[in-house]
Amino acid sequence: MDKIQIWLIIIGLIQIILFVKAVIFLSPKKIYKKTIKEYYGLFKKNIIPIAIILCVVIFHLVEVKLIDPITTEMVGTDFAPTIKSLEGNIIASFSQYWTPIVVSFFVLMYIAVYPFILWFSPLYFLIADEKKAMKTLAYGLLLIYIVALPFYLFLPITNVYVFNNLGSALESTIPTVENFFYAVTTENNCLPSLHTAMTIMIAYSMSLTKNKKLTYLTYFIMITVIIAIIYLAIHWIVDIVTGALLATAVIFILRYTMKKKEMEQTK
Repeated sequence: MDKIQIWLIIIGLIQIILFVKAVIFLSPKKIYKKTIKEYYGLFKKNIIPIAIILCVVIFHLVEVKLIDPITTEMVGTDFAPTIKSLEGNIIASFSQYWTPIVVSFFVLMYIAVYPFILWFSPLYFLIADEKKAMKTLAYGLLLIYIVALPFYLFLPITNVYVFNNLGSALESTIPTVENFFYAVTTENNCLPSLHTAMTIMIAYSMSLTKNKKLTYLTYFIMITVIIAIIYLAIHWIVDIVTGALLATAVIFILRYTMKKKEMEQTK
C-alpha cells in the first residue's frame, strides 16, 4: 500500500469520525428515525437542488481535468506577477511562522474538515427536511460557480506558495497529498477563492435551520478555513476578498428573490 492510499484511508476515517460525531452530538435524533419511504419522499421533494449540486460538482471536475489545461495554454499568461506587484509578499510572509503543530491543524481543517462540511451539509438539509437551506445552498453554489468560472478559465493565477517557491505546507504535513488535492482543483484556479465563498455560503445556509450547534460548527469551520488559506500561503488577498464579496452578493440576491417569492405566495 503506497502513501497516497494510506492518506486517503486516513482522510476517509476522519470523514467517518466527523459524521458519527455530527449525528450523535450535533443533530436531533428524530431526523434519523424516518422510514425508507419517508427518506425517499424527502429526496423527491429536493430533487432539483440535489441535481444542481451534482451537476456543478461534475462540471467542476470536467473543468479541472479537461477544460482548464486547454484555456490556460490558450491564454498563455500567468497573472500572479500582477497580483504580487499589488500585494507584495504579505501572504508569502506567513511561511516564516509555520510551525509543525499549527500547520498540521490548518492542513487537516483544509484537507479533511472542509470536504466533510461540503458533503454533510446538503445531506443534513435533505434528511432534516430543511428545504429553504437546501435551496439556498444549491442555488448559491450554482451562482457562485457561474460567476467564478470565467475567471478560472481566462484569468489563470498561480497560488502563492507555488509562485513564490515556498514549499508546500500541505505536502510537508501529509506526504503525496497534493496528488489527491490537485485531482479536484488546479494550481491556478485562485480568483475568486472557492474555499472562502463556499464556507460562507454553507455557514449562511446552516444558519437558516434551527440547529444552533451545527450553525456554530459551520461558522467555526468558515473562520478556520479562511485563516488556513492565509496561513498556509495558498490564496492571494484579492482571491479571499473577491470570494467573500461574491458569496455575500449571492446571499443578498437569494434572500431578495426568496423573500419576494414568499410574499407572492401569501397573496
